[in-house]
Amino acid sequence: MLNAMLRTPLFRLPELRYERIIWVLFLALVGLILYNAVSHKKSSFADGVQVKVVPLADGEKLITENDVRQALLRSFGNTLEGTELGHLEVERVERVLEEDPFVEDADSYIDQNNFLHVCIQQRAPVLRILDNNGGNYYLDENGVKMPPSRNFTARVIVATGKIPAYTPEFKLKQHSTLQDLLILTETLNKDKFFKDFIQQIHINNAGDFMLAPLVGDQEIILGSIRNLDDKLERLKIFYKEGMPYAGWHLYKSINLKFKGQVVCKK
Repeated sequence: MLNAMLRTPLFRLPELRYERIIWVLFLALVGLILYNAVSHKKSSFADGVQVKVVPLADGEKLITENDVRQALLRSFGNTLEGTELGHLEVERVERVLEEDPFVEDADSYIDQNNFLHVCIQQRAPVLRILDNNGGNYYLDENGVKMPPSRNFTARVIVATGKIPAYTPEFKLKQHSTLQDLLILTETLNKDKFFKDFIQQIHINNAGDFMLAPLVGDQEIILGSIRNLDDKLERLKIFYKEGMPYAGWHLYKSINLKFKGQVVCKK
C-alpha cells in the first residue's frame, strides 16, 4: 500500500491547452497593434479642415464657411490645420461653434486621412422683431434670439410696435407678448394662404395685434390671439369670397375682435 501511495503523485500539472494560449497571444498582439496605431494617430497632425454649412430651406446661409473658420481662429488662435491630433479637442470645437447665435448644432470628427470635418446646422429664423425701443433681431421657432446677418436678409414676417425687451426666459412666463407673437407666426406660416399674404404684425399701444397684408392697404385688427383659428378662418373666407367683389382697396380696416363677425370700415 505504501508503495502504491509513493507511485501516486500528490498533484497533477494541468494539461496545457495550446488553443487558449494562442488565442490569448493573438488578443495581446491585436491590442498592441491598436495601441501603436492610436499612439501614432495622436502624434500625427491635422492635414486640413473642411467646413460645411447646411443651407436653410430657401438655400441661403446666415453664417458662411469663412465665418466658421474665423470663429475657430478667434477661439483657438489658428484654424486647427496642422494641430497635433492628440491635442485636438473635438468636443470643445463643437461647444465653441454652438455658442454662435446662428448655429443650432455643430458636428465635428477626424477622418482616416487626418482631416477635421466640421458640419454646421443653422438656426432658421421665423420672425424679425423691430420694436419701438430700437430692438432689431430675429427669433427662431424655439424663441432663440439671433442678430441680423450680414450675409443676407431673411424673408420672414416682421413684427413692429409695442414689444417688450427680449429676455431668454420669456417662454416660461404665463403671459408674454413675444410668446404670443411666436404662436401667431407659427399659425400663419402653417397656412399657405397666410404665409404668402401676411407680411407684418404690428402691436399698437393698446396691445392689439394688427396684421398688414401684402395686397391692399387695409389694417387687419386681430386683437388678442384668443380664438385665433376662428379669427383667421373668418378672415380667409372674407378675403376669398367677399374681397374680390368689394375690391382690394375699398376698406381701410377689417376688425376680427368680435365673435363670429368681420367688421369692415371704409
